[in-house]
Amino acid sequence: MNKQFDYIVIGVGSMGSSTCYHLAKSGATVLGIEQFELVHERGAHSGQSRIVRKAYFEHPDYIPLLERAYQNWQEIEKVSGNKMYHETGIFYAGPVGHTIIESIRTAASQYQIPLLDVRNGDQLEILPLFDLPEEYEWIYEPEAGFVETEKAILSYVKEAKKLGTVIHQHEKVLGWELINNGVEVRTSNGNYTCKKIIVTAGPWSAKLMPSINDQLKITRQTLMWIQPDDANAFKTPGFPCWFVVDKEKPGAYYGFPIAEISDTKNPIGFKFAYHYPGAETDPDEVDRNITEIDKEPLLGFIERYMPKAKGQVLDIKTCLYSNSKDEHFVIDCLKETEGRVCFARGFSGHGFKFVSVVGEIMADLAIKGFTTLPIEFLSAKRFLKD
Repeated sequence: MNKQFDYIVIGVGSMGSSTCYHLAKSGATVLGIEQFELVHERGAHSGQSRIVRKAYFEHPDYIPLLERAYQNWQEIEKVSGNKMYHETGIFYAGPVGHTIIESIRTAASQYQIPLLDVRNGDQLEILPLFDLPEEYEWIYEPEAGFVETEKAILSYVKEAKKLGTVIHQHEKVLGWELINNGVEVRTSNGNYTCKKIIVTAGPWSAKLMPSINDQLKITRQTLMWIQPDDANAFKTPGFPCWFVVDKEKPGAYYGFPIAEISDTKNPIGFKFAYHYPGAETDPDEVDRNITEIDKEPLLGFIERYMPKAKGQVLDIKTCLYSNSKDEHFVIDCLKETEGRVCFARGFSGHGFKFVSVVGEIMADLAIKGFTTLPIEFLSAKRFLKD
């Protein structure tokens, strides 16, 4: 068994699988280590699908990265022969003047992103499927959709392996230390050496980098699938992804159209969830039991805002958010390691759409020590003043 590599990627989930692929494209020798099986339900990437959108209310500085992410999603689809991005459009709604709605308009205006807007007298056929309060307004972004998470991760892994990447599953990293001009990684199966490591371990990142432990909060989230009584009304291509602010709560609810997609772990149904950090937890001790407390807010939202979608509950599951202090990503190298330990963490429930570009960024940081992609606003340096 080979024990020496150019780079070792710790955590072969969403960001890790893409990183393995982009590193392998350079001709480097790469080892990816995953403590569970590839595509599992213990971390942050589970649950079938993730929304992709450009009019980014979180921060307009993300949009250049999103432009690159869209290009890279097209690349991996072409290379793998697997369609994983589905352009459905996305419907946003919230109280007039709400920060999220206004930020979407601002981002779209700054980067010339097409929108339909109720303020412009635009119309949408899907409006009767929502029961919006009188004080609500809506926006529709046609160049948005969703990515199949399982297919994306497995496609990146498959293409990385074609380029020589070695992937180890069911192997737990116990620790690492700097040696000479490289890094030694200790695992449950033995030790390995490399030039640099890239930590893309999601909720387990703080356990692998104790110095950032106080900068990462892991929360338990829930996802629900239902079968609406009139399921055809909520299927693609006629129905889009959606994002609706609840005027009585922070955050927002979001969901997906019913689509026939490749998924071995989840039902084909109307999937939705609440985008806001849940109860804090330890990734190794998550309560996976579903209670009425989990169900009530989700079903209550459907009853209030989308009553035509009511129907049989097919499943409800948990996943995890890795939340940074400001809910923005943290992409950098550990200062005390002279660039030998790079990391991507704190994706705070809105990171999967960036998987295709984060892999490229991490490969740049590992191989060149820098990237020309605009990530300065995501540097860990912003927390030094804390």
